[in-house]
Amino acid sequence: MGKQKTHKGLSKRVKVTASGKVMRKRAGAGHLMSGKNAKHRRRVTGSAIITGALAKTAKVRLGK
Repeated sequence: MGKQKTHKGLSKRVKVTASGKVMRKRAGAGHLMSGKNAKHRRRVTGSAIITGALAKTAKVRLGK
């Protein structure tokens, strides 16, 4: 049986840390920031951790 290919769309959106956690960017920070209040702008900066079944699926698709 051959190796599973990396899901290229997912690999551009998430990364797996050294400890095995799956990190993603928060939604809503792409553009039109002037229309959002400061609290919302601060909240969408930085990364978030994917947990549970979604993290397991992501690791499988990334081949990790």
